[in-house]
Amino acid sequence: MKKMLKPRFMFAPALVCVLALGACSDETGGEGDGNGGGESEGNGGEETVENEDGLYSIDDFEITKDNEGDAIGGTLNYGVVTDTPFEGTLNWQFYSGTPDARVIEWFDESLFTQDEAFGVTDEGAATIEASEDNLTYTITIRDDVNWHDGEPVTAEDYVFAHEVIGHPDYTGVRYDSSFQNIEGMEEYHNGEADEISGFNIIDEKTVELTYLEATPSLLSGGIWYYPMAKHVFEDMEVADMEGSDEIRSNPIGFGPFKVESVVPGESVTFTANEDYWRGEPLLDGVTLSVVNPDTAAQALRAGDIDMVDQFPATQFADNADMTNVEWLGRVAPGWSYTGFKLGTWDADAGEVVPDEDAKMADPELRKAIAHAVNYEDLGEQMYDGLRFPATTVIPPYHALYHDETNEGLGYDPDLANQLLDDAGYEDVNGDGYRETPEGEELVITLAAMSGDATAEAVTNYEIQAWDAVGLNVELLDGSLTEFNSFYDRVEEDDPAIDMYSAAWSVGSDVDPSSLWGPRALFNYTRYTDDRIQELLADGLSDEAFEVDYRQEAYNEFQEYMNEVVPVAPTLYRLEVRPMNERVSGVTWEVGNNDYGFHTIQLDAEEPAVDE
Repeated sequence: MKKMLKPRFMFAPALVCVLALGACSDETGGEGDGNGGGESEGNGGEETVENEDGLYSIDDFEITKDNEGDAIGGTLNYGVVTDTPFEGTLNWQFYSGTPDARVIEWFDESLFTQDEAFGVTDEGAATIEASEDNLTYTITIRDDVNWHDGEPVTAEDYVFAHEVIGHPDYTGVRYDSSFQNIEGMEEYHNGEADEISGFNIIDEKTVELTYLEATPSLLSGGIWYYPMAKHVFEDMEVADMEGSDEIRSNPIGFGPFKVESVVPGESVTFTANEDYWRGEPLLDGVTLSVVNPDTAAQALRAGDIDMVDQFPATQFADNADMTNVEWLGRVAPGWSYTGFKLGTWDADAGEVVPDEDAKMADPELRKAIAHAVNYEDLGEQMYDGLRFPATTVIPPYHALYHDETNEGLGYDPDLANQLLDDAGYEDVNGDGYRETPEGEELVITLAAMSGDATAEAVTNYEIQAWDAVGLNVELLDGSLTEFNSFYDRVEEDDPAIDMYSAAWSVGSDVDPSSLWGPRALFNYTRYTDDRIQELLADGLSDEAFEVDYRQEAYNEFQEYMNEVVPVAPTLYRLEVRPMNERVSGVTWEVGNNDYGFHTIQLDAEEPAVDE
């Protein structure tokens, strides 16, 4: 086994090979990108992942497991690893939490597939062609793509999805700058028009979509990828859709499996979609269930679960010796961060409102908080190298645009102390904690999510590091917060929260506007300024169609975000997926947006059990 390389260089070279050269083998994919290949030793029960120094890297994993033997049909037992029930918003237009997405992707999927450079290919459920000025896109849905009830997926369904998201009564979180860029969308959203003028339906399966401004993001994720079944929802008020049975308990899609039944928050039973446009799936069905992180390893060892969406990184080293599973791994399309509450959301105006008097408004305080924690040590001690220090708000997943030369806000407690001293945060009363520059008590309330058994230890590690530089950080309500409640309170700008620990999963589009734009609901820090908006616009400009120009724009953006620090990036990550040795035909390759679910097969009637 190869030893783990230094985090700053561990993944970027191979990822650049994937995206810039397109000539490497065994690369990773999925909704985003990662990097695979190397020296995995996890083939069936023969060998397991081993590592001499106890630290793991991408070189220790494969990214695919090809089909082996004859498919026998059967039912796959699939686990979504989370310590909380899934919310049950089972529709791409309305979901917001990752557990719900793990359910949706089995029965519904994107219209488009992508290549290694995140460009749309002709291999998906629809094709797309751009005009010479990159403003108008012709989308053609394949004739054999049908909803689960047999109705065709149509151009009207694609337009309808936009009409729902752009509707003034829409209750989801998707309406952002990418939708506002569609011709006529703002007029429709404001009630000034009954339809979106940017759409022109050519025939049942073909539609033209016109944008106000051409951006290089449009063909790498900036265009909305998902239709919505108009014949199911057209008579329903938009405000009522999110809570409807058609989304909660009887959702419809055009993916490889159909929803048979839903036990809210706990499990979903799927059956094969015999009319699936790529061909009938190799499984008869799937039973998806929520698996607590603390019991996932036991369930896998016993063969109760064939495969999980993700495995707790903190438990991998203790379970790498499972004899009945094979481990796949990739660089995760996401990153963790500490966010600072710096304003509020104006729901009527649909925009963030920065607050110059927020408790965390001083960027020197925020920088000190970032410098105080040793995330390299935390990644090694808590995650055995499967997580490593994050440096910028564009992760290595976006290899062409992640600035690997930017060292970020690294661990430097002396600098943290100096920054606080210079900014006037001093321990006035001798209690060991710093007061504000005005001499007032400074207590910082942190919201952090519950998770596996290590979640509390990780949070305590951070709190102790902040304590060591004289900052009094206390947990919200004195404990970790359940996933759904956490995001409810963060999104609602609970005034009790000063900062929060969270993570983002990112898609194929590198454009950060949906996280940091002034009209992005996902901008949970509620911070923006003229320079951020200028840099975001620069990354979407006509000049940015040239890769070199766009790289420089996003390098400047990453540098500036580390200066103003609305968030402090903390950890990038590897994610690992174990599967029982009877499972094959699994991949995380770029361009396979449903992870090849229709190719997954069972090779034996009974699952293998750990010996």
